[in-house]
Amino acid sequence: MGFQESIKHCLTNYANFKGRAKRSEYWYFVLFCALVYLVTMVVSSQLYVIALLGLLIPSLAAAVRRLHDRGRSGWNLLWSLIPFGSIVVFVWLVKEGDAGSNQYN
Repeated sequence: MGFQESIKHCLTNYANFKGRAKRSEYWYFVLFCALVYLVTMVVSSQLYVIALLGLLIPSLAAAVRRLHDRGRSGWNLLWSLIPFGSIVVFVWLVKEGDAGSNQYN
């Protein structure tokens, strides 16, 4: 999945927490969000807050779908709230997804 296709898919499925997301889809969307945050931060702090709030749900949905691709529940994102838990979540997000079907198809 390419950069533009990933952004389009994530933004059109902004509140879809079901299904799976490939690594390329998730990481291209993360790159897009980082670029948006950087540009809006340079322009205006109010615009940055608007972008942050506007991309919060799509980012969470993409992360949940990415965890589903690994065969994990989206609730595993909560591990990020404890010390060193974000490292574990990061590893799950980076690893390749399950090749076959799983319970989140």
